[in-house]
Amino acid sequence: MSLHRRLKKILTPISLPVLFFAAAILLGAVLLHAPFSNGTGRVSFLDALFTSTSAVCVTGLAVVDTGTAYSRTGHVILMLLIQGGGLGIMTFSTLTLYLWKKRVSLTDKIAVGQSILNNANFHLGRFLIQVFAVTLLIELCGAVLLFISDPQGFSPFSALFHAVSAFCNAGFSLNPDSLIGWQANWPVNLTIMALIVFGGLGFSVLIESASFACSRLRKRRAIWKDEWYNSLVLKTSLFLIAAGAVYLYFSEFVVHKPYLPASEAVLASLFQSVTCRTAGFNTLNIAAMTDASLLFMILLMFIGGAPGSCAGGIKVTTFRVLHSFIMAQLRGRHQVTLGKYAVDSESVNSALTLLFFSVALLFFSVIVLNFTEGGGLSHQQTQGRFLELLFEAVSAFGTVGLSADLTPKLSPGGKVIIICLMFIGRLGPLVLLSSVQSFGTKLLYSRPEEKLSIG
Repeated sequence: MSLHRRLKKILTPISLPVLFFAAAILLGAVLLHAPFSNGTGRVSFLDALFTSTSAVCVTGLAVVDTGTAYSRTGHVILMLLIQGGGLGIMTFSTLTLYLWKKRVSLTDKIAVGQSILNNANFHLGRFLIQVFAVTLLIELCGAVLLFISDPQGFSPFSALFHAVSAFCNAGFSLNPDSLIGWQANWPVNLTIMALIVFGGLGFSVLIESASFACSRLRKRRAIWKDEWYNSLVLKTSLFLIAAGAVYLYFSEFVVHKPYLPASEAVLASLFQSVTCRTAGFNTLNIAAMTDASLLFMILLMFIGGAPGSCAGGIKVTTFRVLHSFIMAQLRGRHQVTLGKYAVDSESVNSALTLLFFSVALLFFSVIVLNFTEGGGLSHQQTQGRFLELLFEAVSAFGTVGLSADLTPKLSPGGKVIIICLMFIGRLGPLVLLSSVQSFGTKLLYSRPEEKLSIG
């Protein structure tokens, strides 16, 4: 096989995001490991690689204290990695979403150029400028609001860093206790939550919703493009945020004990429900929360945000398809319906495959983490560790960044497992699976089918 054909086989459209993020992570690790990026002490290359992966994959898990372990130069590099990762994710995923709406196969012509550039209604340069402009505008507005809300707590650089981290759903903070110091500060909490939600909705939904709202405000005829998809994402996201806030308030401040005033308890519950959607900031001590709260947070982290956004997880659309599929089975119906449309069988199969692959990956990862983080100890000696490991694994896979204080204590083997989970979770299991499948040979025959007893 010639070099050209080998490169063509490796540089497939579906593998470009994998190579892009891998190269960005390695470059970031080298820069963060360099002496000019280090703060109070020398950061090992493994810790630098972990931080770089967490930044590019906009996760937020940290094995060292971000504020002190890195210098101002390191903080700038970290912010650029977060920004680059967030923009890269939004660009790749929004292009994928655009082609999906045009009925272009993901494995056929993503990023090849022909499907996009031959479309007179699509201008790639204009599209990229729109993504960058909207992202930077929202982040700058968020930074200004954070600085105005608390000039003493947020310097101009700190405000910009946290705004970028929030919009990109990274969850990195320059403070050792994240945002616990602003637990009762409504302006700061609302600003961070708004940035997280905007970043988790996706560029397509964000732009089309903003255009629709502006038209309505100007009393013009408003046309909401792809109303079915956008309303599905918005309604599901709002439902998960509201349900999470109510549940966390009940499990933390009603069943457990009211350790915060009512107004602060409501704000903290809402904030943690929003950040479970892959942001990673916290105003409550995660390690001190009840097991009931942590289990529900695991579910929210697993679901994640919307396709085409900075959020991770299996995505809200997958959650809705799986829910509708189960309801259709219980009712004995053949079609999976969402609103006024039925979901095609290919989407249902993709949702089921994603669910199985994600659960299997997390199950295997938690098993390995049990070996690396105390495999020689008995259950009596490691009580409570299993929930912490599961929480950590789902947080990494969902690119959330919340931790029950386990991340800094991870062994080298545990750090490698979490790095792999962040990388796979950021790209999406289906993208990685498709990338691997692109190297295989497609069979041109099928075998005879036979019924099998199930259940």
